[in-house]
Amino acid sequence: MIKFPRYYTPLQKLGSLSLSSAAYLILAFLMLPILIIIPLSFNAEPFFTFTDGMLAFDPAAYSTKWYTEIINDDKWILAIKNSFFIGICATLIATFLGTLAAIGMSNSDMPFKRAIMALLLSPMIVPLIITAAGMFFFYTKLNLAGSYLGIIIAHAVLGTPFVIITVNAALAGFDYSLVNASLGMGAKPTYTFFKIIMPLIRPGVISGALFAFVTSFDEVIVVLFLAGPEQRTIPRMMFSGLREQISPTILAVATLLVFVSALLLFTLEFLRGRAERIRMGEL
Repeated sequence: MIKFPRYYTPLQKLGSLSLSSAAYLILAFLMLPILIIIPLSFNAEPFFTFTDGMLAFDPAAYSTKWYTEIINDDKWILAIKNSFFIGICATLIATFLGTLAAIGMSNSDMPFKRAIMALLLSPMIVPLIITAAGMFFFYTKLNLAGSYLGIIIAHAVLGTPFVIITVNAALAGFDYSLVNASLGMGAKPTYTFFKIIMPLIRPGVISGALFAFVTSFDEVIVVLFLAGPEQRTIPRMMFSGLREQISPTILAVATLLVFVSALLLFTLEFLRGRAERIRMGEL
């Protein structure tokens, strides 16, 4: 039973119920196509549709063989290793650069602040196909196309804006008198950064790092332009599988990605709640 404030009129109650219902309907519209993938990944037949046996809940119609194929396929194993290796390396670079950029942009004396911020956030604004094409022509001259280093740098560029946004939000309510007090007492800038600034903005830094990792882990267009056969990632393998050889193995991989994404989202929500509790405790 939904409880409304006593001062709500019948029209306000109806409006609140309508808003809640619309929100749940939109959520269902967005989530159902993703949730349907999960039971389909256990289909015993090589189909992308529900068989009669699955609809009748026949145990023989369900199988985990598509998950076994992931383990037994060297290409998928290489793609998984590449996705985590590239994602972790790109996340470390993006987190380092994005955190420093956000701290620098938080300085009120920073000249051309708006123009620099727009430039730093441009990878989020410019269509990805244009960014990938530009990187391809630029990396070709530097012999970075078809290399791990080239893809890591490209993914770091795409992930850095997310770190800047989250860290900048964490710095919005930052009390710089703490920094001045630390420096005034003789502490070195590096000590002040790691002991004063970093503990207070850590939730924003970690949130930005998770966003950067998800961006790298899910990216396919840049990989299509820059990756060679040895740098294939999970999204690249899924894209190739849909175009060349349709197999329910793709659904099994997609299911695993859904669980990884859900884990990251729960982590972000936990960090957001923790940061809120810390902020309220300070208030």
